[in-house]
Amino acid sequence: MSVQDGGWRGRLKGVGGPLASGARDAGRGLLDILLPPLAHDSREAAASAGLSPDAWSRVAFLEAPVCDGCGAAFECDGGDFAADRCAACIASPYAFNRARAACVYDEASRGIILKFKHGDQQQFAPLFARWISRSAAPLIETADAVVPVPLHRARLLSRRFNQAAEIARPLARAARLDYLPDALIRPMPTASQGGKSARGRRLNVKAAFAVTEAGRRRIKGRRLLLVDDVLTTGATAEACARVLMEAGARAVDLAVIARVKNAREPPK
Repeated sequence: MSVQDGGWRGRLKGVGGPLASGARDAGRGLLDILLPPLAHDSREAAASAGLSPDAWSRVAFLEAPVCDGCGAAFECDGGDFAADRCAACIASPYAFNRARAACVYDEASRGIILKFKHGDQQQFAPLFARWISRSAAPLIETADAVVPVPLHRARLLSRRFNQAAEIARPLARAARLDYLPDALIRPMPTASQGGKSARGRRLNVKAAFAVTEAGRRRIKGRRLLLVDDVLTTGATAEACARVLMEAGARAVDLAVIARVKNAREPPK
């Protein structure tokens, strides 16, 4: 039974509808009082959303106002007549239409994201889905379906799960949107994006993605929410957005857990 299924705490046999939902909530609340949930990042009781108080205070969550095109934080609110996009997005817009990130990718967030991505710590998936549901609420409201950035089958076998799919699934379920895990595939293996320049990243994934025939029918004319873990230069998301648009999607928006402070440049 997966973490996303909620385990035994999320099931009440023979009870349906609002009664089941209320009973589940009451049961979870009572269990949390008797056995306070531990933070994912320590052995302390969780302060909020599964993080210890110290870790929670250090995560740089991105709040409005942010750039509509890349999710970068604006230094101040320019008011009703301010541009909704940063200078970089106005000058050179991404292939995806809009983007949102829950937090900045830095020392505070990197550890838990890497534990999730490379450490097989799948218990972080519902936590990150909740973060994204808040930061990307305007994108979710207008989306028709959710598509995770895919892994090549070789990497999927070695990692055993697709981190983007583990976030996208509960996100789509909570928002009651279609979840399309097989619409977009990665038939071409690529080297890791780590350490590459912005141009190197773009070339590395330029022809890495494709839309399946079944996926083409399900995305045609629809606004898609593409989900990934981290936005670095935007090369991977751009490559995905381009093939989705070419296959008939009406628009593609992007939601990620975190973004580097300057997504136009690789992190130092």
